[in-house]
Amino acid sequence: MGIYRAPEAAKLAYLGLYALQHRGQESAGIISWDGHEMKIERGMGHAADVFTEERLERLSGDIAVGHVRYSTAGDSSIIEAQPLVVRYSDGLMAVAHNGNIVNALQIRESLVEEGSIFQSTSDSEVIVHLIARSRQKSFADRIIDALQKINGAYSLLFLKDDELIAVRDPYGFRPLCLGSLGGAPVIVSETCALDLIEAQFVREIEPGEMLIINRHGAFSQKPLTPQPEKFCVFEYIYFARPDSVLRGKNVHVVRAEFGRQLARETKVDADLVISIPDSGTSAALGFSEEAGIVYDMGLIRNRYVGRTFIEPRQSIRHFGVKVKLNAVKDVLRGKRVVIIDDSLVRATTSRKIVKMVQAAGAQEVHMRIASPPVRYPCFYGIDMPTRKELIASTHSVEEICRYVTSDSLEYLSIEGMKNALGCSDKNDICHACFTGEYPISFPGEEITQVNRHRE
Repeated sequence: MGIYRAPEAAKLAYLGLYALQHRGQESAGIISWDGHEMKIERGMGHAADVFTEERLERLSGDIAVGHVRYSTAGDSSIIEAQPLVVRYSDGLMAVAHNGNIVNALQIRESLVEEGSIFQSTSDSEVIVHLIARSRQKSFADRIIDALQKINGAYSLLFLKDDELIAVRDPYGFRPLCLGSLGGAPVIVSETCALDLIEAQFVREIEPGEMLIINRHGAFSQKPLTPQPEKFCVFEYIYFARPDSVLRGKNVHVVRAEFGRQLARETKVDADLVISIPDSGTSAALGFSEEAGIVYDMGLIRNRYVGRTFIEPRQSIRHFGVKVKLNAVKDVLRGKRVVIIDDSLVRATTSRKIVKMVQAAGAQEVHMRIASPPVRYPCFYGIDMPTRKELIASTHSVEEICRYVTSDSLEYLSIEGMKNALGCSDKNDICHACFTGEYPISFPGEEITQVNRHRE
């Protein structure tokens, strides 16, 4: 989240991070510029916990950049929290990054051999080093010089003095959009952040675009080698908030269409459709409507669960799932139930939920997944397990069905997913996690090392 020349910029950035909290829960940070110096506040945890009134008051100025993080490469510690701020030959610069640089380890090793010293394990720091080493004169040209050396997914915000620069990778893997608040430019990962601060949506930052915002105005250029667009389909399936609009499509509406398409492809005799809240709810509503099977709240989510909790010494079966979800026995008892989820990754949680619904008295339990089987890890900014942990990479649908103990299990097809998105005649989405067709090649060792980080 970035905002330029707006009163109380840091507080607006904080509100934006509140709306974007689903994109990262490990740490939060905001940096501001008051015309003379940068001020930064960062901490581990949610934005609401990190930013007290006192900390926000210290972030004076009318330019601010905020970030919420969850790690896909690197460790989880305060050192890794963003925005990253460094002092180099031309002063201070800050960077906030969403994505994953696939050749970061290779570049890092080369830089270390040449004497560079890294403070963190984050792939984002590689970009900072490349900018600092560039011999280009302007800050924007230094950024371009650096980005020409990296491969991967990145939506980036840079702040130097009174200049704010947004860049999106040429493939457009991760979302980034431009808004306006009373004439003040606002850059956000998702439109839901614009809605919260009552800013107007202007347009998406295009793949490969650099937007330079300074006291002279806003200037757009496309300095990077054009590539075919490959927007991450998992943003629609799970990652983005349902009230956001991505590439002109409301996420909730798309997920409901996934559910309708799933119902067309997978017939089932049942009395009740339920969802695994909250990410499966939109698809469940669409499935219910298309299949003509009533939808009800068979599972209730505890909305006050933190990231960690203390498990009692005396074992409670399926404790972790029971803390987060509870079955409504009066809704489920004696019913043939269809459970809709957005995706199925390891299947361990699905197995526990199926058993919970069965224990609540369901007569039959049928699992329906509103996306294709996840068979391959993501290297572009969605933190997925290694391939050996992805159950669909080593087991058939029938074997997975037996494992989760459901009466049946079916997935949305890849073609059905494309049809629901209205892109069956295009090839502008990345679906590598389903097909293994990776848009960007990477060093052979890179996959092994990235997987090590994730394990």
